[in-house]
Amino acid sequence: MDIRIEHLSKSYDGRPAVDDISFTARTGEVLGLLGPNGAGKTTTMRMVLGLLPPDRGSVSIGGIDVSTADRNLRRSIGYLPESNPLYEDMPVLDLLRFTARVQGVPNARVNGRLRDMVDACGLGPEKHKRVAELSKGYRQRVGLAQALIHEPRVLILDEPTSGLDPNQLLEIRSLIQELGRDRTVIFSTHILSEVEATCDRVVIIGQGRIVADGAPSSLRAAQVGAAVLRARIEAAGGSGKVVAALGNDPAISAASAVAEDPGLYEVQGTAHDAAARAVFATCVREGWTLTLLAPGTSRLEDVFRDLTRSSQLP
Repeated sequence: MDIRIEHLSKSYDGRPAVDDISFTARTGEVLGLLGPNGAGKTTTMRMVLGLLPPDRGSVSIGGIDVSTADRNLRRSIGYLPESNPLYEDMPVLDLLRFTARVQGVPNARVNGRLRDMVDACGLGPEKHKRVAELSKGYRQRVGLAQALIHEPRVLILDEPTSGLDPNQLLEIRSLIQELGRDRTVIFSTHILSEVEATCDRVVIIGQGRIVADGAPSSLRAAQVGAAVLRARIEAAGGSGKVVAALGNDPAISAASAVAEDPGLYEVQGTAHDAAARAVFATCVREGWTLTLLAPGTSRLEDVFRDLTRSSQLP
């Protein structure tokens, strides 16, 4: 079931939180919704869910307008909110059983869905505990199990990996990717490494507007046009001296040492040729040995920072 958002806008006290955005989330893809705090992500997700009416524009799921949707459409949606509210006094299994019945899972299938969710979300060791006794990571798993127990065709996940340890991250990431094969998934997160590892496509929002839309790899490739170079330099005096010298050339906008690879530097400039000549000239002037000078690839963090920073300019 595709989610189609057209010219969606919402203001609070005359200030736009979401400003005329349009995009489509398609069945079989995990779409990452990114943006700094206050960018409009949560407002957008609440309008997609029908929890908040838009001032203008529309949201349709499977061709049905959310504003006029009946209970059947709403039951086709699974939602994990960032706050992940849970009944803390209930044991995990009782909570999931209650959720299944509220969501209309037939009685004959409830026990089977409980087993599926306990297995899929890794709840086996904690399934008999009360929610109040669980760690944050296990609470997050319970919230995800709640969102999935009625087998929705659409998943809206707000910070689904919050509070998970590295092993849990891998497990939940794998589960989300598996779910995204035959569902429509919108995945909001501030953890950019999770976007690169999990999402097929990224929509970046800044100041309520869409500033980028595409696969993580295509966004990085587009940003390479801003002249990202990698240089390996043999120099006495330490990396600080190299970074300072490179930064003095007007053709170089930023230079930094690559922490995990001593002697390697990342250089950014307005044009590849000018930045490359500047690196070469600096090495000649300082008497350093340049053993590598090659185009680099932008990190998604760089793309995100540059796009959202530019969206905040007056």
